[in-house]
Amino acid sequence: MYQGLHRAAEAIARALALAGGLVLLLIVGMTCVSIAGRALVPLDIGIGPIKGIYDMTEIAMAAAVFAFLPWAQLRDAHARVDLFQPAMPARLSLGLDLLFNIGMAVVAAVGSWRLYLGMQDRLAYGDTTLIAQIPVWQGYAASLVGAVGFVLVALFCVLRSARRLAGLEG
Repeated sequence: MYQGLHRAAEAIARALALAGGLVLLLIVGMTCVSIAGRALVPLDIGIGPIKGIYDMTEIAMAAAVFAFLPWAQLRDAHARVDLFQPAMPARLSLGLDLLFNIGMAVVAAVGSWRLYLGMQDRLAYGDTTLIAQIPVWQGYAASLVGAVGFVLVALFCVLRSARRLAGLEG
């Protein structure tokens, strides 16, 4: 059962990270087209700048950041200070890893919950971005996909840390 959970967590994290990378590539492409269009306006050729590029970039960047969180969690790649951890006994170090993973799972769950409530609020009020008039709740929804993946992967990481502490995994 554990191996199945590991494969599922890896698949979720990988798919979201790849989607986040694709979103970043699309942002780069849109930005290049918009800049080129803006540069060609005086010559009266091209499409001109993309209307609402700032709004689209803001929403896409938020979604990409949330999409990368599960991969960072699965790979233990979050920033941390472990100055004294190498000097600690192995069991204490594994116990701290478990504690930190529990903390990260709590942060992921609370963050996702608050993001969901924010999305509901923006949906109820009908807020839109200033320039492109994109409904703001859509940015929250796109970010929520990565946030939910982060919760699932963080919960798996708690299980993985508990297994390591119990000596079931190396």
